[in-house]
Amino acid sequence: MKDKNTFYITTPIYYPSDKLHIGHTYCTVATDAMARYKRLQGYDVMFLTGTDEHGQKIEDKAKEAGVSPKEFVDNIVEGPRGVLDLWKLMNISNDRFIRTTDGYHEQAVQKIFKKLYEQGDIYKGKYEGKYCKPCESFWTETQLVDGKCPDCGREVVDAQEEAYFFRLSKYADRILDLLENTDFLEPRSRVNEMVNNFIKPGLEDLCVSRTSFSWGVPVDFDPGHVVYVWIDALSNYITALGFDNDAHQDYEKYWPADVHFVGKEIVRFHSVIWPAILMALGEPLPKKVYGHGWLLLDGGKMSKSKGNVVDPYLLAERYGVDALRFFLLRTFPFGTDGNFSNESLINTINVDLANDLGNLLSRTVSMVGKYFENGQLPEEQTGDALDDEIVSMASTLRDRYEQAMERYAFQDALAEVFKLIARANKYIDETAPWVLAKDEANRPRLARVMYNLLECLRISGVLLSPFMPDSCTKLFGQIGACAACTTWESAGKWGSLPANVRVERGENLFPRIDIQKELAELEKAAEEAKRAALPPLETEPLLEETVDFDSFCKNDLRVVKVKDCQAVKKSNKLLKFTLDDGTGTDRQILSGIAMWYKPEELIGKTLAAIVNLPPRKMMGQESQGMLLSAVHTERGEERLNLIMLDDKIPAGAKLC
Repeated sequence: MKDKNTFYITTPIYYPSDKLHIGHTYCTVATDAMARYKRLQGYDVMFLTGTDEHGQKIEDKAKEAGVSPKEFVDNIVEGPRGVLDLWKLMNISNDRFIRTTDGYHEQAVQKIFKKLYEQGDIYKGKYEGKYCKPCESFWTETQLVDGKCPDCGREVVDAQEEAYFFRLSKYADRILDLLENTDFLEPRSRVNEMVNNFIKPGLEDLCVSRTSFSWGVPVDFDPGHVVYVWIDALSNYITALGFDNDAHQDYEKYWPADVHFVGKEIVRFHSVIWPAILMALGEPLPKKVYGHGWLLLDGGKMSKSKGNVVDPYLLAERYGVDALRFFLLRTFPFGTDGNFSNESLINTINVDLANDLGNLLSRTVSMVGKYFENGQLPEEQTGDALDDEIVSMASTLRDRYEQAMERYAFQDALAEVFKLIARANKYIDETAPWVLAKDEANRPRLARVMYNLLECLRISGVLLSPFMPDSCTKLFGQIGACAACTTWESAGKWGSLPANVRVERGENLFPRIDIQKELAELEKAAEEAKRAALPPLETEPLLEETVDFDSFCKNDLRVVKVKDCQAVKKSNKLLKFTLDDGTGTDRQILSGIAMWYKPEELIGKTLAAIVNLPPRKMMGQESQGMLLSAVHTERGEERLNLIMLDDKIPAGAKLC
């Protein structure tokens, strides 16, 4: 039976098809803040995160990179600036990290799969339907939205293969009851989505094995099948504790999980499929699944495949890890989508951290050092009715903060802390310590004013520590707070600092940022990163064979107008052009310039092409000629530039 004083919290396990971005960081920082909060309260916390490393997409990515799937994921997870490096940078305090390629996990998955098969919850059949490769999800025709994947909006393909199925439909009534009549899934808005979109239309059995690729956990009793992603991935939450394996022995202690934090796009798998698997296994269900919103950029979800991601390394290195952690949870309500912008990040740092918290700390410590010898307050202090409001507000802050944290309302919890910080800054103006300091008779009163400000900083620091652990440690050092003054218990009562506390001025924790200058620097850094990501142009030795002038003149160089331009599916390099070459019949040419041009930029342009080359196949499509381009060097970076002509030149005009 789970220990009462334990708290088990998880992130989803992230898919390492590429480097992680700020959206993944958002979820992991939120989970870390919750884990630190529970540790602060005295709980024995198990915080799990990890990576989901199997599947067709990984197999294809590895093939494109010319490495084995394991080498590919090892680089993303363990390589420079990979997943493990990112979590270290972001000061993530996870207790365990699971990879689905870990041997103990794979063996446990095989046991789970076999058990479900032997008891009749998994059966063999044939899959026919629609498949979304990026999401690794199967869909029925009726579940598609405008013929595309309902999760990511991308194209689906027809799929047909022998497969094993999990009897998900068997558990439909129990899942419906779980969703509608308990608080298992939050926010509540997610419940309506699951019930109306998946349960009421009829919960269909789930494809749980594949034969069309090999990168996965083998079905040990049926060679050729690999366990499909969801039984493999979802089982991590229990295999990481030792379920069906000997690598760990924590299952009885920590399971069921207190909460799974997941992005809203995978709520279906965690609130419908995962509880059904556990029901089939006869195991307890998690207490809660919380589906947080997305970070949006320019109104759209951040996505590796869309290329609209934000690099957390860049932001953390420029502004500090704690400032970035704080921004993510202060700015966006956890259950809803939030629009990310560099302006919002810098404004939050300037207003909350530099102006409010940083200014309060700096002014208070400076005044204590200025007005009292060696920065130490005297024990003789005099209170005043003017103190009552701020003392009451600080004394009751922990309760309001706790209520918000228990709802996973990080933004509300931080708002409560910053109400006290704002009140303390106002209290400085009300009490005017610089006036009190002019008269020695006011020394006891001045000391109490300073003490009250230090106590507000102490209580605020304790409650901010799950969000900004390193900065709060520095804050405690400046205000003279010992370990006993920074506990959860001490945050609930006024007066934990000794009356004769001694301060020690330190560095400015949050320097103010020049927003216009910084935005220009960020834009420059983003451009440099973009250029650095482009592959170098491949050069080959000059041909020794010569071509006479008459042979060269056989090339038919013509002016062509771009009528349409599209990216070629499954290719990172090719663009497909539909061209007017003056003949009245469209000409199709494929060109490997997708790394330097967006298709929509080229429509309507006038280009040069060789039109009498023999047709050749590229990615299964015919290219009828070649567009002319030239190597161009800009700020040390080589790129291919198409040769652009005057738009007034008619299509079909001969150039040579």
